[in-house]
Amino acid sequence: MKWPSEKMIERLREEVELPDFPDFDDTKYRLIRRIGSGGMGTVYLAQDTALGRKVAVKVMNIADPSGALATRMTREARIVALLEHPSIVPIHDVGTLDDGRVFYAMKLVQGSRLDEHAHLGSSLADLLRIFQKVCEAVAFAHASDVIHRDLKPENIMVGPFGEVLVIDWGVAKVLINEPGGATASLRAHEPSAPSDADATTTLPLPTSGQAGDTSGGTVIGTPAYMSPEQARGETETLDPRSDVYSLGAILYFILTSQPPASNQVARPRQLDSRIPRAVEAICLKSMSERREDRYSSAQDIAADVVRFLDGLPVSAYPENIFERVARWTGKNQYILLLIVAYLVMRAIVFFFVGR
Repeated sequence: MKWPSEKMIERLREEVELPDFPDFDDTKYRLIRRIGSGGMGTVYLAQDTALGRKVAVKVMNIADPSGALATRMTREARIVALLEHPSIVPIHDVGTLDDGRVFYAMKLVQGSRLDEHAHLGSSLADLLRIFQKVCEAVAFAHASDVIHRDLKPENIMVGPFGEVLVIDWGVAKVLINEPGGATASLRAHEPSAPSDADATTTLPLPTSGQAGDTSGGTVIGTPAYMSPEQARGETETLDPRSDVYSLGAILYFILTSQPPASNQVARPRQLDSRIPRAVEAICLKSMSERREDRYSSAQDIAADVVRFLDGLPVSAYPENIFERVARWTGKNQYILLLIVAYLVMRAIVFFFVGR
């Protein structure tokens, strides 16, 4: 008798662990294999049999007798669906399994995570362009009154053709401000959602604690990348500047290849003196201890990154006269070379004609 190989056993184990989707008459998704998990959901590679394309399907992976988690995951899907941006993963569908677990289908993101991509030898300029796209996606979410709360390199995907996608909005928070933003749209799609007595609504699938553990004092996020106020559990006071801090921490990782320390953050140039001072200044301003000292928005960070890439001064770093000259020289080096070449040719012509 021939015993099954370890590979075969592992494959059988994966098949057994696949969620029990209804028959093809009731659903158009055929699960293939698990591709990741985190928090309270597991993501599977699936075939959309109606359109003949591969998609990712996220399924709630724990029992939910109260229905609270199902409500939260449905709201997560609806919030992400409202954030229609090239760098935010599109949601295609949402539904419920026979056992009551919620699932939603989304675009299959192919490529590598930013923490992996950063080690592939990309230039600083290329990494900054990726970071710029991340900032723009986050700024778009902020404009819709949504803050991510768990921005980190692992939640950023870089595709083979330059696509940049911010993923995992499971602990996002909607800020209730003016009517017409994401909150108003969410309520229009979900009339049965419970009303909120305070100024904020905390959204699905926290990364720590119980399903509803989102009250003040609860720490939600990833320690190395969360703002000081988020680390203190001040969930009711969080605003877009908390995400700004996380963006600064991501930039810190891009510059140093390591996350910032949770106690005392070393300046990036202490770890690598080749890091441009202006980029270090952008990073440190974003990660200021006091919210008032940070950039006021993710779009402001993106604007400073663009200015640096274009050879212009950045708002976070006041240059001295020598640095201005050096920057101008670096930006206009080809013009300077042409001028020098022209002067050399004139000198040669003058020398021979004069003789």
